[in-house]
Amino acid sequence: MCTAFRDGFQSVYGARVLTKDFLPALQAACDAGIDYFEAGGGARFQSLYFYCNECAFNMMDQFRATAGPDANLQTLARGVNVVGLESQPSDIIKLHADLFKKHGITTIRNFDALNDIDNLVYSGHCIVDAGLKHQVCVTLMELPPGCEGAHDADFYTDRLQQILDADIPFDSVCFKDASGTAVPAKVHETIKRARKLLPNGTFIHFHTHETAGISVQANLAALDAGADAIDLSLAPCSGGTCQPDILVMWHALRGSKYTLGIDIEKVREAEEVFKECMSDYFLPPEATTVEPLIPWSPMPGGALTANTQMMRDNGILDKYPDLIKAMSEVVRRGGYGTSVTPVSQFYIQQALNNVMFKPWEKIAPSYGKMVLGYFGKTPVEPDPEIVKIASEQLDLEPTTRSPLEINNEDPEKGVDAAKKTLEAEGLSITDENIFIAAACKEKGIAYLKGEATVGVRKVEPEKAKAGEPAADSSGKYNLTVNGRSFRVAVDGARVTVNGKAYAVDVQSTAAADFAKSSAASTDEVEVAASMPGVVLRIVANVNARVNQGDTVILLEAMKMEVNATAPTAGTVSAIDVKPGDHVANGQRLATIRS
Repeated sequence: MCTAFRDGFQSVYGARVLTKDFLPALQAACDAGIDYFEAGGGARFQSLYFYCNECAFNMMDQFRATAGPDANLQTLARGVNVVGLESQPSDIIKLHADLFKKHGITTIRNFDALNDIDNLVYSGHCIVDAGLKHQVCVTLMELPPGCEGAHDADFYTDRLQQILDADIPFDSVCFKDASGTAVPAKVHETIKRARKLLPNGTFIHFHTHETAGISVQANLAALDAGADAIDLSLAPCSGGTCQPDILVMWHALRGSKYTLGIDIEKVREAEEVFKECMSDYFLPPEATTVEPLIPWSPMPGGALTANTQMMRDNGILDKYPDLIKAMSEVVRRGGYGTSVTPVSQFYIQQALNNVMFKPWEKIAPSYGKMVLGYFGKTPVEPDPEIVKIASEQLDLEPTTRSPLEINNEDPEKGVDAAKKTLEAEGLSITDENIFIAAACKEKGIAYLKGEATVGVRKVEPEKAKAGEPAADSSGKYNLTVNGRSFRVAVDGARVTVNGKAYAVDVQSTAAADFAKSSAASTDEVEVAASMPGVVLRIVANVNARVNQGDTVILLEAMKMEVNATAPTAGTVSAIDVKPGDHVANGQRLATIRS
């Protein structure tokens, strides 16, 4: 399968690619004889609403129109989480399958990051009932050195047997290694056992990434063990954090008994078209390289660049090396869920908290809910100390109930809840809008209201705005304050002080106003951002009465919601931000008069 236009986009550009920009490359790939594509789902659902101001369903329609009626178009689903980080109730899971069938999809690859097979039963039936092909998954990775207890051939064989015992309907089986860390010997043994366990003729698919530098060897091991298909990509979305390039794998297979069944010269032509299509997109350097430390901190290729892009946006990319190091511990202590979305994002969120604050001082809500059992059963029991900390901070007890059962009882989830949100915003109630509201929440509503912004990173020459004088808003300085030296770099509205970035707004202020502000009452207290992010919602408006600890402003940072809370009881006297604003760590968001 060609993954260039889904996983490739996620692994290189953080899934932020406009539809019109890649359709010529898709047509060239079709002209080269490729007829099996990954076409959407996963991060390429939410990202279109979050960053592209586009509708994912429209994108799928255009993908089908370009690829033709006979192409096998496959999307990625996360079991009960469907295409988001949050798990969903039964009616949304069913709606996902029905809508993807309606919008031209052939096959859905369906996995659970915890390898909790109970999370695949209902979604698998919905996929098949909708008339789609179901590719059920077992998710793989290599545990950090020194860990043991899961993620070996015995564990994966047991999970495959559970799939068979649960009578989950499927058309094929995929062994999915999102971090590219599963060693070739284990891949070979796992697929060899699967070939013996599965009914004769079962189609076996293997998926990996080049992030750790062993993808070609792993693909060869899978083929030698009996796999029928592997995933490959096209440059510039190949190698590095992506799947191996079709040309690279073609070369690796020369002289062997395996062929890719393609016209290699036409594939070369298609890659040139693709490179031209993406020539003005920012290509993160980390997307093109092998990361030797990934086996110790299994960051999936699809999450690596998505998160470095967000770290760039928030001015904290300097924290990336520390984040990678911190991931190892959160994997070790979190119950060994496979490092693939959504669990990989839970790991990243907790690792970032451990870097930005003291280790384990602040539990990321999704990570905490995972170790407490709210996303299903982890492969091994999480560290009891972490479970205790999470329970205390989130005020939740550990649970063994299934996510589907919990979600079906939640009045804030499901079709009815989405309808109420749409009605309150004066938006039309269609199946597509219901699903967008359920899966994308505030950002989905913002798109439907015409308020979405575009966050696609392109490299364009700077153009002076007509009629506006040039402003001296950039430069590097050495600043000394009270005998202390600071390295300051000014780039428009972003100022970096000793390597730490801040969002700023410099305005001319009259002397009287300055004097007035300098003499501000000492009974006013700032509400500050605890980490960089984007303002999602103003919870307490001006003149609202708040208690200490109440949420005043809700931020989004690294795909998690972060509460900016009142440090004291009082009345909100000023709000300094609005939804959609990017804020820096420590930036004042509001003021409370006590």
